[in-house]
Amino acid sequence: MAKTLVGTVSSSKVDKTIVVTVRTRKTHPIYRKQYISSKKFMAHDEKNEAQVGDKVSIVETRPISARKHFKLERIIEKPKLREDSLAATKVEEPAKEKKDEEAK
Repeated sequence: MAKTLVGTVSSSKVDKTIVVTVRTRKTHPIYRKQYISSKKFMAHDEKNEAQVGDKVSIVETRPISARKHFKLERIIEKPKLREDSLAATKVEEPAKEKKDEEAK
């Protein structure tokens, strides 16, 4: 049975390849404290569907290249953009307003 992992896409710059960051919760063997460990896996994305921030499922497969041993199984969730976050990122141009005021 092939190993299946769930993570978020951290890079999709290379053609047909995505980098998926998988976070796992581990417990220290002596101190019994839980901590989060993360690891990056390169996965094959045939149709270039996944974008940065998507939550995806990847499945183990035959070696596709030296570092790619997984392929994209499905996109679980795309990030949701809110209207207020879009409004916050909108940049107004104060330089033009100052020039208009000086001209008057």
